[in-house]
This record gives sequence, structure tokens and C-alpha cells, in this order.
Amino acid sequence: MREKRIILALCAFFVLAVGVAGCGGSGDSVATVAGNPVSTKSFNHWLYVAAKGSASQSQGGPVIVPNDPPSFKNCVVQVRKQIPSLAKTPDKTIKSDCSMLFTSLSSQVMDFLVRAYWYQAEAAKRNIKVTGAQVQTAFESDRKQQFPTATAFNQFLAQSGQTMQDILFRVRINQLLKKLLAQHSPTVTPATIATYYRGHTSQFGTPESRNLRIVRTTSAKAAAAAKAALKKGRSWKAVTRRYSVDATTKAKGGLLTGVTRGQEEQALDKAAFSAPQKKVLGPVHGTFGYYVFEVIKIKRSTQKSVTQATPLIRQILQSQGQQNAQTALDSQVKRDWMGKTQCGSAYKMADCSGYKAPKTPSTSLSPGSAPSQGQQQAPSQGQQQAPSQGQQQAPQQAPSQGQQQAPQQAPSQGQQQAPSQGQQQAPQQAPSQGQQQAPSQGQQQAPSQGQQPQTVTPPTQAPSNSGKK
Repeated sequence: MREKRIILALCAFFVLAVGVAGCGGSGDSVATVAGNPVSTKSFNHWLYVAAKGSASQSQGGPVIVPNDPPSFKNCVVQVRKQIPSLAKTPDKTIKSDCSMLFTSLSSQVMDFLVRAYWYQAEAAKRNIKVTGAQVQTAFESDRKQQFPTATAFNQFLAQSGQTMQDILFRVRINQLLKKLLAQHSPTVTPATIATYYRGHTSQFGTPESRNLRIVRTTSAKAAAAAKAALKKGRSWKAVTRRYSVDATTKAKGGLLTGVTRGQEEQALDKAAFSAPQKKVLGPVHGTFGYYVFEVIKIKRSTQKSVTQATPLIRQILQSQGQQNAQTALDSQVKRDWMGKTQCGSAYKMADCSGYKAPKTPSTSLSPGSAPSQGQQQAPSQGQQQAPSQGQQQAPQQAPSQGQQQAPQQAPSQGQQQAPSQGQQQAPQQAPSQGQQQAPSQGQQQAPSQGQQPQTVTPPTQAPSNSGKK
């Protein structure tokens, strides 16, 4: 349970990006970016990581890796072996579910692999570099914060299916992304803080409020009688019970608490906010009848000065700036590299050149859980839902210092996990110096021919600013 909480915490900023895949394959690569191949080996490794992450959302859920489109024979074997209740389910039904699971996981992995390349290429074009020492320093800092012991970190690696090469690659991409975002992020100055304050003063104060007691009647005569009774010392509870027609306050002695300007009808509002305390006034003729009232408490308005509001305003502007910077950067790399990104037919998604989103049929299949009658069940609590067609959603908080974070299952837009065999080579003007290729040796591949993968809990994200996976 403790490890699961860590995993969920790690993915706090991540959102998934899901596109729809077609059918078909392309030999030893699933895509090329400016002529550089994204290897099938690398794709299958990260598909396995994504499947483990998805399965972790359901306790004891099987790790199904649909890595053999379009036939999905291996996937069918996996399902039958790991889910005995589906042993007699028709192949056609299981194959359909494998295809839907592949569509979900594949688009996430492809988005990660492709955007990892895009960010590296963009950094190289702008002469932005990250040294190995900087990567190691960032990694150690975050590892110490998120994993108190080496044992805890090693457990996370085992659960996630990732290697140290994978983690360091993701840390490196996060560091590059941080520097790229810095070029798009405006500086928060005293002048911008003052401008924001002037335009949002109500956010930094509270309006005056008053507690009232009222009697509402339908005639001036009844209102006068109620006022006279109050003047003679009758209690508000007794008077409202006899004279008031206001259902909301009649049973409460006419009490209204925390009333602010504009909350009540105009005639009562004007009279109540110009009245002194502890004095029975009225009748006031309004739209809904005649009011006799008394102000019993006044809470004065408050307003923070610009100096007092500065820390909060700075935080707001920095968050907005980071989100705007991410949007601007993603638009830029898409313009620069999407046209040079060619994907195999089975792996097409929103970042691929010429991609056209097909109509998406409704389905109950979700990655990770055991299928029932061939259908994959929805993930359990805490599993992030995917935005449609690769749409990048803003995190609940802006990624700190440009940190690119990863989803629970598979890398999402820009989420940096490691590609392999030259996948992360820069395009024709590629970042040659220090450009990191996806770790390939020792990477765990998806099980083949029905081999049952380890069912350990998967990773959720790359460590922040240095990735903790």
C-alpha cells in the first residue's frame, strides 16, 4: 500500500494523451522522425511499462501486453493464461479487447517516444545542452526526496519495469524541457504584479456582511403590527411565527446571516446596508412584500494591500506563465517536427504526420484490469483518464520548473521516457552532442507467446526535475 501511495503521488501532474491506432506494422521500426527510426524493440519495452502501470490500478490485475498487432495471437494467449474465467471466451471477442487495449496504450507510448525526440531536437536547434553531471545531480536530488532508501527506489524500478537507463533518460529530457520552457516563460515583475492586483482586487479581500432579523408581510398593516409588537418587547421568534410569510426565516426568528450587498432584493438591501445596529426599522416596501428588520451584527470589509497579496499573485502568474510556456513550446515543436514524423499504420496517433482521427466506438474497455467476457474493466480509483485525441490537458498545477512528468501508465505528451536504437536521434539538424538514445540493452521486453510477465506494480511517472521512477 505504501508503494502504491508513492506511485500515485508521483503522477500528480501527469495526464494521459490517447489517440486511436490503425492496423499494420512496419518491420523493425514503428515510426521515423526526420529519418531516424523509432525501433519496435523500444516501443515494446515502453508498452510493457505502460501495461504494468495500467494493471497496477487494479489490485492483482493481470499485466496484458498487446504487442502483436494486428493478429494479437500472443495477446489472446496471455489473456487465456492469466484470466482462467475467459478460457472459453471466443478468440474473436478477446482479440477485439486486445485491439482496444493496444489502441489506448500504444497512443500513449507513441506520444511519449515521439515528443521525447521533438524536445531533444528543439533543444539542439537552440543550442541548449544538459551535461551528464547535471542529469545525475537532478536525479539524486529527487531520488532522495521521493525515496528515502535505495531499497525503496529499487523496489520502484522492479514494480515499474524500468531500468536506471530509462530513469536517467527521462531525467535528461525533463532537464532539457525545463530549459526550453524558460525561454517561453515571462519574468514576473513588480509591475506585472501591480497590474494583476488592480484587475483582481476582489480576490484579495472580503466584502462587508451583516446579520439581520426580518419579518416579511404581505401588507403594510401587518408589517406595522409586527413592528409595534417588537417595540413592546415581544421576541423575534414570537413575532415572526405570527406575522412573517417568509418560509426561509420564519422558523428561525427571522434570522439571516452573512448577508452581503446585492444578495437580498433591492429595497431591503439598500435599507439594511444603510441602517445602524440594534434598531428595529421599517416597514420597507419591496417587490415581495413589506419588511420590518433589525441589523444585529456588522462584519466590516477587508482588503489586502498589494504588498500583502504579492506572494499569492506571484504564484498565480508563475503558474499561468508555465502553462502558457508549455502551450507555446508544444505548438513550436509540432510545427517544426510533426511533418517529419512518419508512423506505421498500426501506430498512428495525433503526433504523426497525416494522422486522421477515426470515429471512436464506445467501449467499456480500459487498460489494466482483467477483462470480463473479453472486455477489459475500467481502472480503479486514482487512475488518470485520458484526454481525447492526444489533447494535452493542463495539470492541476503547472509543472514545477518546466518539469515534464509522466502518467501512471505510459508516457503522455512530452513525457520523457527512453526510446531505443537511435529513436532519439536528432533530425537532420539533430542534436548530436550528448543526445541520448533510448536504452535498449537490458530493457525488459513484453512477454511473447503467452509468456506471463511479472505482475509487479507499475511505475507512474518520471521523477520530477530528475525523475523518480
